[in-house]
Amino acid sequence: MSKSITFVGLDVHKNSIAVALADDGRNAEVRSYGIIGGDLDDLHRLVKKFVSQGKDLRFVYEAGPCGYEIFRSLTAKGFDCAVCSPAHLPKSSGVRIKTDRRDAVTLARLHRAGELTYVYVPRTDDEAMRDLTRAREDAVKAQRVCRQQLCGMLLRLGYRYKGKTNWTLEHFRWLSDQKLPSPAQQVVFQEYITAIEESTERVNRLTCQIQTLVPSWRMAPVVQALQALRGASLIVACTMLAELGDLSRFEHPKLLMAFLGLVPSEHSSGERKRQGNITKTGNGHARRVMVEAAQAYSHPARITRSLLKRQEGLSKEVKAIAWKCQVRLCARFRRMMEKGKSRNLTITAIARELAAFMWAIAIQEKVAC
Repeated sequence: MSKSITFVGLDVHKNSIAVALADDGRNAEVRSYGIIGGDLDDLHRLVKKFVSQGKDLRFVYEAGPCGYEIFRSLTAKGFDCAVCSPAHLPKSSGVRIKTDRRDAVTLARLHRAGELTYVYVPRTDDEAMRDLTRAREDAVKAQRVCRQQLCGMLLRLGYRYKGKTNWTLEHFRWLSDQKLPSPAQQVVFQEYITAIEESTERVNRLTCQIQTLVPSWRMAPVVQALQALRGASLIVACTMLAELGDLSRFEHPKLLMAFLGLVPSEHSSGERKRQGNITKTGNGHARRVMVEAAQAYSHPARITRSLLKRQEGLSKEVKAIAWKCQVRLCARFRRMMEKGKSRNLTITAIARELAAFMWAIAIQEKVAC
């Protein structure tokens, strides 16, 4: 005798979980069960109670700051669990009341109807590498803020560096020669210098950790293969795979482009077709590094010494894809600029197509394995 299916909606918060139940069947009852504690022990006690009643449980909750701890705990025990995207949750414009109980009921009902959009849950080792790349990104941001604060102070006081590039050895020598008019301002100036040095050391430490830990990561072969592409440094390749996981899980490169938010938005009706700016949906961290990598295609196609070193030990197929990418994207950049397109628009178009070449290399590596 088969068990009756019960869909369980969980509205998860730091210290509480609102629970709702939806019995199988189109017109079956959907009800709020109540609110339990936010710990896994509280959830396991509830699950044990439901199992004793002979129910086949199907869990769902929204992706959020609490992470994937519940998903991994329930799936490890053999239960069916899914994590849905809050941004794609169907909502009525006329609803003006929002509570945890209502959210849980909505999740249970929509999960039963199959109308939710589910997110990809990363493996624990992929999530660990993602935390490392995001920590480096935070360190780079902190470094940039410290530099901007120092430059803003010097500009306000009339100190202007005449060199070509900031933050070089010559620039730091120039900074060390500056003497501010007030002792208080001199203290602030030195504190900014110290903050810049500390943030730079932090960036270097995290970069070294990425270089050390990548070889032991399961995605290391794909990381190395992606670096065959121009502009795809170790940080770019690691960030892409840590944020998105296995790129071959996308059935078509257009799906990867859309996931990165690099496709144009569209509002068409009838005979009118109107396209706007890129959607900027999906993963913003991966989209940022793709735009940075696309900057490298503003120069003519060629195999530089650093790129040749990154391609050592790679297959002929991967090198052929990388060279085809260079020839195509460098030529496209030149054509778009000659047509008068803005640089930002051109770089975005290059980044979108570069994602397709990354997908092709990931597929090639999967076939080779």
